[in-house]
Amino acid sequence: MKKLTIFLTLLGLVAITAAMAWSGVGSVVHAVMRIGLGGFLLMVCCQLVVDGVLGLAWHAAVPEIGYLRLLGARMVRDAAATCLPFSQLGGIVIGIRATCSGHGLHGRKSRQIDLPEAACANLVDITTEVMGQVAFVLLGVAFLVAHQRNSPFVMPVIIGAVFLIAGTAGFIWTQKHGGHIFRRFGGMFTRSLASQWHDSVLNGADDVQERMEQVWSHPGRICLSATYHLAGWLGSAGMLWLTAGFLGAPLSLPNAVAIEGVTCAVMSLGFLVPGSLGVQEGAYMALGHTFGIDSSVSLGLSLLRRGRELAIGIPVLLLWQFMEMRGLRTPSVSASVKPDIPYSPGSSVVKE
Repeated sequence: MKKLTIFLTLLGLVAITAAMAWSGVGSVVHAVMRIGLGGFLLMVCCQLVVDGVLGLAWHAAVPEIGYLRLLGARMVRDAAATCLPFSQLGGIVIGIRATCSGHGLHGRKSRQIDLPEAACANLVDITTEVMGQVAFVLLGVAFLVAHQRNSPFVMPVIIGAVFLIAGTAGFIWTQKHGGHIFRRFGGMFTRSLASQWHDSVLNGADDVQERMEQVWSHPGRICLSATYHLAGWLGSAGMLWLTAGFLGAPLSLPNAVAIEGVTCAVMSLGFLVPGSLGVQEGAYMALGHTFGIDSSVSLGLSLLRRGRELAIGIPVLLLWQFMEMRGLRTPSVSASVKPDIPYSPGSSVVKE
């Protein structure tokens, strides 16, 4: 898996380099520089607003966990997926760790969250995000058809959306019933383990299943979370529209939704590629050509999106690592305060 990740990363970098060479490095740099420092900072601020909406989406589904903690964990998860040489699966693992952390990015101590609760919260958030993503992709396809009915992207994206809907439905069903199935048939897979590990695995599955059932017993929260996620996806399309305006590209808001929606579907198919290197650039350039945008401008839009993600993601990861290190260095109360045990004759404890 590590070799595959390295190979896909190098392949993505080669694809980006080839795209820049084909479009002309000077033309791409000129397109990127049009936005200016003020425009780039505005895009970063818009991305932070969208991140706040995504935090609301997560908190709507899991209100038992504080909003700031979920917002911080979400930003760490996204930063790991976009800034580190990991696939989206690696970002999810880091997101679970950030959710378990006792210190959020806000720097205040909060209640401890165990691994089953953190895993459940992240899985539910990813599921509701995909639900909002499906609606966004279908909306993007509708705008693409309205612009160009015979576009070669329409049928593949619709087929992909159907598979995405089927996969989401199966993922939801697994979250609601997977624990019972594992409890019934998991014994044959854990039979070779030691007895304490055998019981721990089965009890852990029961704990996760109980939390899953508790979350999915509130369909109103799930629908609200998916709606917030859809708003976040629309916000991403709005940022694309604003960025295109800064670069002088003739792009309307519905066309921006079409480009972002179809690009989102293409990037979902290439989820194993770290940071969607090359996949995002290819989708932007191909769709930009459909809407009459020059290839250098389309590539500039993709690079500015990456720059926006790096400008937020790198400080988030550094701050998270600082909080993790501070948490590890902070001695626990039980270790730093020794109880004064009185000495009594015949006692096996010797007073120091």
